[in-house]
Amino acid sequence: MSGISRPGQPGFLALELDGDGAHPAAWRKARHAPDELLNGSRIRNTVLAAESAGIHVATFADGSGTDGSGAGGRDVAGRLNALQRAAFAGPVTSSIVLVPEVDTVYTEPFHISTQLASLDYVSGGRAGWLVAASGSAEEAAAVGRSFVEGAALAQEAAASVEVSRRLWDSWEDDAVIRDVPTGRYFDVDKLHYIDFETPADFAGAGYSVKGPSIIPRPLQGQLPVVAQAGLLRSDADVVLVSAPTPSLLAEEVADVRARTAVGGGPAVGGGPSVVAELDVVLDSRGQSASARLAELDAFTPWTSSRARFVGTAAELVDFLAGLLAVADGVRLHPAVLDVELEELAQLVLPELRRRGVLKPVAQGGTFRELLGLERPLSRYASVGAAGAAVVGLEN
Repeated sequence: MSGISRPGQPGFLALELDGDGAHPAAWRKARHAPDELLNGSRIRNTVLAAESAGIHVATFADGSGTDGSGAGGRDVAGRLNALQRAAFAGPVTSSIVLVPEVDTVYTEPFHISTQLASLDYVSGGRAGWLVAASGSAEEAAAVGRSFVEGAALAQEAAASVEVSRRLWDSWEDDAVIRDVPTGRYFDVDKLHYIDFETPADFAGAGYSVKGPSIIPRPLQGQLPVVAQAGLLRSDADVVLVSAPTPSLLAEEVADVRARTAVGGGPAVGGGPSVVAELDVVLDSRGQSASARLAELDAFTPWTSSRARFVGTAAELVDFLAGLLAVADGVRLHPAVLDVELEELAQLVLPELRRRGVLKPVAQGGTFRELLGLERPLSRYASVGAAGAAVVGLEN
């Protein structure tokens, strides 16, 4: 272990809200009618329950979910797009951060940037981006592109993130002027071409993006970018860390923090926030966690690259309190969303708050504020614009 730790600062909790849970047989224990999985009531109920419980961040997985890649490999007949789910949740929530998973390989970067910017507006600055790089041949075929794999996935992801960041900056904060006498909505001098081209050694199909964006700069200026450790070498604001067992998770978090610590970030020594990934199975309504897991595994065995906690709520509290001493946050993947969320809300989060290891939930706060990141100035802003006011909702 590197020995680097957070100096007693409270952390945050994220919860994956995809489907019925991370276990592939979670749907068998869900507490809702099957058709609700594909309508707005399920999204509203789960995200509001997570917000009411005091969860800081909700994430939304994406992908087909039928081939063992993503979403626990569960057998599902359909899924609503992750970004659409997050956008639906934006206006019905007030404090929880909304972070959809969006692919960077087979999705146009211009579309990604504008859709995420729109999410930032409808959520009041509570949006983030969970970067994914699909290695699915089926998804490549669906959009008529050649299959991308191996090291090229990280290169595709990095290029897509760079395009989005430039497009978010392509409107200066005060570009919208709404000058009624002259009939001008924006100041054309404060919109900028980004002139992006993929590098000569780009492994995939090269492309260029002229810009500017078709939507004003997001409320946060730049949405925080969340990525698995190793996917993006340098351009992530939050790094997700996995380990094969709970006992190794804190050590892996500390090692990743040591490798990514540079000046300018919120973590100790600078660098991105480091968030631990954890599958969770809890005792519930008189049934032990191990018995619940065995029952679910009898239907479909659960394989995951993440550490898995199986035990009581009290044991989870102790484990998370220790983990949050070295991690900036923890993302929980509940075996069965309806079951684990109930236990988290009633027994886990209240005790963590009592111990003072969780950040307070901020009404009207932004994701950047939760991470301790300042709102950046547009890279294209003219000299002297550094004191420009933050764009408000009225703009």
